[in-house]
Amino acid sequence: MSNNSENSEFREIKENDPNTTSLIGDDTHFENVTEEEWEELGRDVSNNTHLKYLELGSTALNDRNMSLLFRGLTRSSSINSVTLYENRLSIAAVRSMVPFLQNANNLRELDLDNNNIQSEGFNALFRALRDSPIETLNCQQCCIDSIEIDSDYSPKHLTTLRLNQNRINVDGCCELAKLLQRKNATLSSLYLSSSKIDDDGAGILADALRNNTSLTTLILKYNMLTIEGAKLFLQLVNDVSSIEATLQSNHTLQRIMADYRGDDQDLNELIQRHIDNALKINALYATSSWSLPEEACKEKVILTQLHSETRAKLAAQQGVNHSLYSEINPLHLPEVLALVGQRHGQGELYVALRSSIAGVISTVNRKQCLQQQRAYFRAKIAEYRAKAEAVEAEISTIEAAEGHVVDIENESYSNKRRRA
Repeated sequence: MSNNSENSEFREIKENDPNTTSLIGDDTHFENVTEEEWEELGRDVSNNTHLKYLELGSTALNDRNMSLLFRGLTRSSSINSVTLYENRLSIAAVRSMVPFLQNANNLRELDLDNNNIQSEGFNALFRALRDSPIETLNCQQCCIDSIEIDSDYSPKHLTTLRLNQNRINVDGCCELAKLLQRKNATLSSLYLSSSKIDDDGAGILADALRNNTSLTTLILKYNMLTIEGAKLFLQLVNDVSSIEATLQSNHTLQRIMADYRGDDQDLNELIQRHIDNALKINALYATSSWSLPEEACKEKVILTQLHSETRAKLAAQQGVNHSLYSEINPLHLPEVLALVGQRHGQGELYVALRSSIAGVISTVNRKQCLQQQRAYFRAKIAEYRAKAEAVEAEISTIEAAEGHVVDIENESYSNKRRRA
C-alpha cells in the first residue's frame, strides 16, 4: 500500500463517513502501511467523530508502529472500544498511548491481551486511566508479575478487570484488595485464573470482600488453592459461626469459579456445593425486583442455620461447635420454632424443640419472673404515690396555717394605726 487513499476503509475514516464505525485488521491488512501512513491514520482517527471500534490485533502492530499511530491519535470523542491483542507490545507502546487514554472521553473497553507490557506497563496504564470512563480492561497473559494500585489513581468506573495468566500471587492480591475495599467500589467482575494465587492470596481476597457490595464474579481457575482456600470462600458467603455472622456474610457475590487441590474429592465437592448454594441465594435476591438487600441474609439463616443437618455440615467445615439455640433470646424462641416448622416441616421442628427445650422452659420461667417483678413495682408505685399524696396534704395544711397567721398580724397592725 503506497498511501491510505488507496484503501477505501482508510479513505472513509479520513472523510468522516458516518457509515464507517469500525476499523478492524490484522498483520495482513496492514503489512504495507508505511511509517508516514501510520501517523496519518492516527490523525484521521483522532479527527473522526463516527468511529467506535478500533481493532488492530494479531501482530498488526509493534512498538514502533504504535508510537507512530498514537503520535497522531492523541484524542477521540467517539471511540469506545480499542483492541490491540497479540502484538508483542511493551511498556514503550503503553507510554505512547497515554495522551490518547487521557483524552478519549468515550472509551469504555481496552483489550491488551497477549502482549509484553509487563508490570511497569500495567501500572502506567492504570494510572493513565484514572479519569477515563473505562469500564472493561483486559490484560491477560501480559507478563505481569507485580502490580501497584493507588486507590486515588485508579480508574473510577472500572467494572471488569481480566488479569488471567499473569503472576499475580499474594502481593498482587494485596494490591487488588485496595480496589475492592475502596469507598464506592465499582468492580463487578475480576478474572484471575492461572495467576499463581495460593490460599494466602485467597484469604486476602476473601477479607477484602467481606464488606464489598460491588463484585458479583470472581474467577480463580487453575491456581494453587487447596481445600483450605475453599473453606475461606465458604465462610465469606455463609459464615455460620453465629446468626449475626451469617447476616454479615457477603450477599453480593453470585459466581466463584476455582479449582481446589486435595485428595478428598468428596469433601471438595461438598464445600463447593455449599458455596454454590449460598451464591444462588445471592443471585436470586439480586435479580428479584420485589426483594430487599437484607432478604438474602435472612434466607441464608433460614435455609442453613435453622436446618439441623445443613448447619451441622457447615459447622464442621468452619470449626463451629456450639448450639445455635444458645445464642437466641428465649423470648424469641416461639417465633423461631414456628418458622422452623413452617419452612422445614415437623421433623426439623422436633429436632429444634429438643435442642431448645431448656430455652423454652426458661422462656416460661422468664415470663413468670417478669410478671412478678411487674406486680411488685406496681405495688411500690402505688405505695409511694400514697406517701407522696400524704406529704402534699401536710404541706398544704402548713401553707394554709402560715397564711392565716399573716392575716391576723396584718389585721392587728391596722387596728393600732386607727387608734393612733
